[in-house]
Amino acid sequence: MPAPPAPHATAGRREFPFHDRDFRRVCELIRRHAGIALGPAKRDMVYGRLSRRLRALGVDSFRAYLDRIEHGDDDDELQAFVNALTTNLTAFFREPHHFERLREELRARAGAPAPQPLPLWSCAASTGEEPYSMAIAACEAFGSLAPPVRILATDIDTQVLAAAAQGVYPLERVAGLEPALLRRYFLRGAGPQAGRCRIRPELRALVEFRPLNLLAPRYDAPHGIVALFCRNVMIYFDKPTQRGILARLVPHLAEDGLLYTGHSENYLHAGDLIRPCGRTLYRRADGAPA
Repeated sequence: MPAPPAPHATAGRREFPFHDRDFRRVCELIRRHAGIALGPAKRDMVYGRLSRRLRALGVDSFRAYLDRIEHGDDDDELQAFVNALTTNLTAFFREPHHFERLREELRARAGAPAPQPLPLWSCAASTGEEPYSMAIAACEAFGSLAPPVRILATDIDTQVLAAAAQGVYPLERVAGLEPALLRRYFLRGAGPQAGRCRIRPELRALVEFRPLNLLAPRYDAPHGIVALFCRNVMIYFDKPTQRGILARLVPHLAEDGLLYTGHSENYLHAGDLIRPCGRTLYRRADGAPA
C-alpha cells in the first residue's frame, strides 16, 4: 500500500523538487528491495540522503533518478540507494546483558571438545561493533585470543561492512569500555592515526564480513548457529516480513542455540517458530523447521 501523502506536496526552496509521488516511489522501492517500511515522518530524511546521490550523479530530478533505479540496469546505484536509506545505529556492547549471557553460554561449552569452531552470526552487523563485541565475549569466555568460534557478520549495506572490516574506530566510540578490555583488544593509534584505535588482528581474524539481504529467499550462512544476533533491525519491517525472515533464520539455529533480539521487538506472532527463554532471548520452538 502506498505511503500516505506528507502534509506538503513540494518544497520550493529545495535544490530538487520532491513530490508526493516521488516519496511514494522511494517507499515502494526500499520496501521491495530491503523490506524497510518508511512512514511520512521519514520524508525529510529521505530527501536529505538521496539528494546527495542526485548531486553525485548529476541528475536533476528525483523522477529521473528513480527511473534509473526502477529500470534495473544499474545494480551499483541500486546498492547505493539502499545504503543511503539504511539506518546504522550501533555501539560496542549495546544491551550488555546479551554479551554477559553470550559469555556464560560459551563458557559452558569451554570444557567440551568441539570438532570445528562454534558458529556465531551477527545478521545486522553495521559498522562492526556488534560482531567485535561478540568476539571479545568469546575471548573472555575461553580465556584466549584464539577461541574456537567463527563469527559471520552480515549486513545489506556494503559501505558499513567495508568500514567494519577495517576495524578502526575513533577513540570516543570506545570511551565507555573498561580499561582492561581496551588494553587487551584494541591498539591505540599514533602519529597520523592519533585519536583512533584498531581492533587487534586476532579478533579481526575471528570475523568474516559478508553482504546479505534479509529479504533473500535463502541465506548463505552456516547451520548449527549457537548465538544468532538479530537486534534492532526487525523494527523496520512489517509483521509478515518479520515472520518470513524468522522462518528463514530459525533453521540456522542449533537445537540449543539462542536468538538475541532488540528490546523493542516483539514476536508474539511467531510463537510457532521461536519461544522466549529470557530477556529478549529466544530458542527454536518445538516443531519449528530445522
